[in-house]
Amino acid sequence: MGSRRKARECALQILFQLEFSPDRLEEILQDYWSAQPVRPEVKEYATWLVEGIRQHQAEIDQTIEKASENWRLDRMAMVDRNILRMAVFELIFEKTLPPPIIIDEAIEVARKYSGQEAAVFVNGILDGIYKSLPENRAENKRAGDNSVKKEEEK
Repeated sequence: MGSRRKARECALQILFQLEFSPDRLEEILQDYWSAQPVRPEVKEYATWLVEGIRQHQAEIDQTIEKASENWRLDRMAMVDRNILRMAVFELIFEKTLPPPIIIDEAIEVARKYSGQEAAVFVNGILDGIYKSLPENRAENKRAGDNSVKKEEEK
């Protein structure tokens, strides 16, 4: 499993905990990392995801709700909602990965942690969000080279 996939899985677990204790970010991070022996780059990327999602959660949630007609965020399964938050955060703020890789990773995490129906749901929402990205952002992402894919596979 690649470093970023592992980081996304760690971030998902942390975000899930934060659903129950939203005011305990620092404590949850400290407890989680003390129990998880991971490589530094995994911890760094996962922490970046969690902190970034928390910082931009209103914008991210609004983006998801706008793309998910007839689905309010609070009606989505917690796992699916947090997978979407991670992917939307990466689509907006991760400058080194093309959107198709971000979306594929989200689908795989959804498939593993929530099931095939969730993977289809996540794919549909993220496809709509990707198509709504500012054109220059989407074009830059589409131009991603093979070295990015190789980095993702690490």
